[in-house]
Amino acid sequence: MQMTLNVQATEDKHFKMANRDKGKELEEEIYDKVVDLTEYAKRQRWWNRLFGKNSGPVAEKYSVATQIAIGGVSGWCAGYLFQKVGKVAATSVGGGLLLLQIANNSGYIQVDWKRVEKDVNKAKKQLKKGTNQAGPELNTFMEKTQEFVKKNIVVTSGFIGGFLLGLAS
Repeated sequence: MQMTLNVQATEDKHFKMANRDKGKELEEEIYDKVVDLTEYAKRQRWWNRLFGKNSGPVAEKYSVATQIAIGGVSGWCAGYLFQKVGKVAATSVGGGLLLLQIANNSGYIQVDWKRVEKDVNKAKKQLKKGTNQAGPELNTFMEKTQEFVKKNIVVTSGFIGGFLLGLAS
């Protein structure tokens, strides 16, 4: 009787071990399927459908909140500097033109308007000629810019928002 119990206990152990092995195999199979599903989900982001398959290298490194914060802070800094530099440039150009006009009206400066008109027409011709040649470089730059924006849409959105806030402050 004891021998029968030992044989039955041994059979139960083998049965349980076989079930454990099957359970582990099933668990691993389910885990592999879940991993495959998460990889699939990573490849099928909403912005992939909207902006293409190449979007998201920065998105894989940082959370959305971090990306928006980085874009917003850098955009605000750029907007604030743009505002300050723009004010200085506008003041300098406007003040310079005002001083030239005052000097012209006071008789300190004599302007040869025919020569100015000739030089302006010459510059117009060079600009028209140059726009035909600069086309491919400009198109390449625009394509690279669009690709960058598509790849980094969250950071770019934060930057634009921050830039506008920087201009307003």
